[in-house]
Amino acid sequence: MSAIGIIAIASAIAVLCGAASAIGMGLATSRAVDAIARQPEASGKINTSFTFGLIMMETIAIFALLVAILLIFVLAPTVS
Repeated sequence: MSAIGIIAIASAIAVLCGAASAIGMGLATSRAVDAIARQPEASGKINTSFTFGLIMMETIAIFALLVAILLIFVLAPTVS
């Protein structure tokens, strides 16, 4: 397998990390809304934990996008 093929596979894996993060955000949102519907008095704690979790997932998605961009536009042109 050529170096370009390996870079393409690595970029695809990085993009899949971003997609998995988006799925996780959707699941976390649905669970948080469900939890607040069941116990409205605990909405402060739920929102705090939910916000922290979303920040972590969004950070992972941004890093995965950055890695994919670096692999495609920086590393790939250097490989002949």
